Amino acid sequence: MSASELLLKMFRYQAWANGELMEAMSGLSAEHHPAERRFAIRLMNHCLVVSRIFAAHLLGKGHHFTADNTPGTPELAELRAGLAAIDRWYLDYLWMVSPAMLSESIPFVFTDGSDGYMTREEMLTHVVTHCGYHRGEVGRVMAQASGESDESISLPRDTYAAHLHRTEPSRRFRGRAPLPAVHIAQEPANATSRMFHAAALLLWDV
Repeated sequence: MSASELLLKMFRYQAWANGELMEAMSGLSAEHHPAERRFAIRLMNHCLVVSRIFAAHLLGKGHHFTADNTPGTPELAELRAGLAAIDRWYLDYLWMVSPAMLSESIPFVFTDGSDGYMTREEMLTHVVTHCGYHRGEVGRVMAQASGESDESISLPRDTYAAHLHRTEPSRRFRGRAPLPAVHIAQEPANATSRMFHAAALLLWDV
């Protein structure tokens, strides 16, 4: 697998994981968990800002950010749309960038004024690992909030393995063909037999 192919897979994973996390964060009530919700939004907004900054670096262009987060805190819907858009941008970028471009080093300036010098491949790796680090922080905050209240908060399974098997369910067959469908000649006569019959069919999906 080439570096381009691996990066494309990792950014597909990031787009999926960010979407899953945004959905889960909608269950973090502003009424019951205002501090945790704001903290989570601020962290993911930081990811969005950094992703936008490095998109500019990849293009060799300037940007308007003077810090690695915005002064204001966006609403969750705005953040979700922003993350989806930047994730789409990176996927589109990876379709067009060549191996030679990936290995090219680019000078840039960090928001604190210090100089930076990274290849495009290194920048892309930074973006995807940086966001994963902060998703982990948000997940921890959400787990604590869920444990401290009666409110149930659904936590996403943010792992690359989970992503691969959810988006490519054929991996469960390990290269084997799926089991054939079961065809029933006639419906069982009573409710009890129908129940046992349905349970038997479910075994094919395990």
